[in-house]
Amino acid sequence: MMHWFEGPLAAFDTETTGVDVERDRIVSAALVAQDTAGGRVRVTRWLVNPGVPVPPGATEIHGLTDDHLQRNGRWPAPVMDEIARALAESCATGRPLVVMNAPFDLTLLDRELKRHRASSLARYLDGVPMRVVDPRVLDKHLDRYRKGRRTLTDLCASYEVVLDGAHDAAADATASLELVRAVCRRFSTRLERLSPSELHTLQATWHAAQARGLEAWFAKSGTPEAVDPSWPLRPELPAAA
Repeated sequence: MMHWFEGPLAAFDTETTGVDVERDRIVSAALVAQDTAGGRVRVTRWLVNPGVPVPPGATEIHGLTDDHLQRNGRWPAPVMDEIARALAESCATGRPLVVMNAPFDLTLLDRELKRHRASSLARYLDGVPMRVVDPRVLDKHLDRYRKGRRTLTDLCASYEVVLDGAHDAAADATASLELVRAVCRRFSTRLERLSPSELHTLQATWHAAQARGLEAWFAKSGTPEAVDPSWPLRPELPAAA
């Protein structure tokens, strides 16, 4: 019997102007789909003119300049609509959605939909369950005592997954998809009996525990910092009074 993690998966990734999900913007995105392990990967890409300057630090990471985005990118409103529809259509098929560090990419997309479409990711899903698989959460729970960083590059090295062209949305999404397959194979005895829906629910609990642990570490190191426990999407901040 083939396990679900050897079957159909989709993966989503973005490149952005920064790391603040409430203020930063998407400059590129990709959704990749694969019907079976080792099968052909289908890629949908989006390039966005965010309408705001791209900080040099962000350009150094993903290579997308203001000039390139202004010449080749599309306006955010129609792109965000297309991305949200594509995610909803993929989720409607029952295909698990791989998102590395899901609270970042999914929350940022949700805020872009609010900004440009007066909408939300939940409205596009309209009751369709989104069964997210986050390789970062999985690895931190299943191999919690391993030392070292857990960026996509680090995890790909640890699980011997090829990452060709890091910080390109399509390359990162494809590597994340393969990473989920690799993590689930390594820990198959602990995961094979879980359905994607059950795993989605467990990851929310695992991420919350990981956030509490990170907060405690910050406090112990003398640099207190709040860590949002929400997964896979952060709630909207309350409006200012």
